[in-house]
Amino acid sequence: MAAEPIRSLYQQLLTALPNLSSIEVPVTLWTFAWTSLCGLGIWYLGIREKTDPIRYSIPTPKLPEKVEILDQPAIKVSGSTAIQCYAPATGQFLGLVNPSTPNAIDRAIEQAQEAQIEWAETTFRQRRAVLRSILRHVLDNQEGICRVACLDSGKTLLDAQLGEILVTAEKLQWTIKHGEKALRPSRRPTNLLMAYKHNTVHYEPLGVVAALVSWNYPFHNLIGPVISALFAGNGILVKVSEQTAWSSTYFANIARGALVAHGHSPALVQTVVCWPQTAGHITSHPKISHITFIGSRPVCHKVATSAAKALIPVVAELGGKDASIVLDSVSRRDLPRVIETLLRGSFQASGQNCIGIERIIAPPATYEKLIPLLEPRVRALRLGPKGDLGAMISNVSFSRLESLISDAVRAGAHLLVGGKRFTHPDYPSGHYFAPTLLVDVTPGMTIANEECFAPIMMLMRAPSNSTADILAVANAPDFGLGSSVFGSESDSQLKAIVKGLKVGMVAVNDFGATYATQLPFGGIRGSGYGRFAGDEGLRGLCNLKSVSEDRFGWLGIRTAIPRPMQYPIPEQERSWRFAKGIVEVGYGTSATRKARGVLGILKNT
Repeated sequence: MAAEPIRSLYQQLLTALPNLSSIEVPVTLWTFAWTSLCGLGIWYLGIREKTDPIRYSIPTPKLPEKVEILDQPAIKVSGSTAIQCYAPATGQFLGLVNPSTPNAIDRAIEQAQEAQIEWAETTFRQRRAVLRSILRHVLDNQEGICRVACLDSGKTLLDAQLGEILVTAEKLQWTIKHGEKALRPSRRPTNLLMAYKHNTVHYEPLGVVAALVSWNYPFHNLIGPVISALFAGNGILVKVSEQTAWSSTYFANIARGALVAHGHSPALVQTVVCWPQTAGHITSHPKISHITFIGSRPVCHKVATSAAKALIPVVAELGGKDASIVLDSVSRRDLPRVIETLLRGSFQASGQNCIGIERIIAPPATYEKLIPLLEPRVRALRLGPKGDLGAMISNVSFSRLESLISDAVRAGAHLLVGGKRFTHPDYPSGHYFAPTLLVDVTPGMTIANEECFAPIMMLMRAPSNSTADILAVANAPDFGLGSSVFGSESDSQLKAIVKGLKVGMVAVNDFGATYATQLPFGGIRGSGYGRFAGDEGLRGLCNLKSVSEDRFGWLGIRTAIPRPMQYPIPEQERSWRFAKGIVEVGYGTSATRKARGVLGILKNT
């Protein structure tokens, strides 16, 4: 489509959109109109920059010719070091992957390092061009990417569209639109004594960075760190999870294909898969400049210990026990929307979601309203590839989950729905856990303090509707990733709750909105440290180089060492009084003190 018709349509939409506000129109239609407008604007800006995306193709993963359903599927095979890949939803055998050795890891890092030397010299415009082509490829191949992710991780097609495609498209679009602004040299202030200086901070590539990512979103968790690393001018090595090794080469090739299409080396992006005992070779490798880790707290202890040997900085995202707080000020009209959001936030990807809702907290009056609204909805949820919830990645956690639930019931909680593993009649080898509703959970119960990472909806009643009581329950676990709060915008308690939550992210009257808008992602306390996404995430993948230059050097105005400070020091007391005068002039808080400073300089010159 030519630029002129698009520009005309864009202007028409821009003119017509405000008129929609005076008409009763569903929120979804308003959102669609606004999204369309923004999309057209971005498309038009792409034309203006004359960097149209390049279409390219890559081979898709191949399945064995014969369909084989494993009786007891697992990634480890007796008598072999190979990783067995299978579909968690059905138990279908997908193939074997040989794990990478330390030598193979060395070669991958060296190849990325060699390619990064040239890539570091590319312009932001060239990097945007690559990301635009990746975005085009993702949008053109949404179904294929989703189906591969579903097969390898067990999630449903809808969950893949939301958790793999939507967030990846957002990260690409954000980086294309805002990445350069985040990484351009930023000016910094000076002071009176150094008024002749011009100060900037430059964000330079680190070299080769690493990402050790989890299995719950096999496409997005792999491609997300790649997007940021490439735009920051780095090469990257991604250590993918053994649980989703089958799809990793295909997903990595989406980035490599774009690099090749634009004339750059695909060696910039490397992927490896290995058993845990080999991963330490990556995390202490002297040629790795930065590590992004997404995983569990026990594994992070090992990663951080290993990285410390080579003094490699680590950003750690360790999951959470995210609370969703429903205040009494939620209106009757808004309550159905809140219920839908709580269901989506709790059961997205079968609860295997870093920022999934792990606890629903409400004051007594609202608590009693929630249970009868949620129970029939949870009971009606269907399991299976074409149901509402997909499979879990494996059955390893099932005994732990059943034990947590039964212990809570013995301690006074009430199990209304589910609570145990589920054998699917059509997929008996699949890994399914029944959608669960557990109510009357108290802060002292173990299940209230451990991340479940499962399709378990847990309700906790705050002792009262006071801010202090609600926050006491919400902040009790040693986690601090994200949270959500629902209430009226006119309710002063809403802001007090947001301020009092000890977490890294809060979505107000929503769930997961912070990452959907590429705000910095990360937590505090047991949920990790550091941030990825947003300006902070991009800058974290750079060497922050502070540069101070002479503003008027061409006039000969430069720092000179005054005679009282030149070696050999003529007289310590006199030189000290001279230096004291300089401090008084530069930092004196009154005109009198500054004047005394001037006199001190003159008397002791």
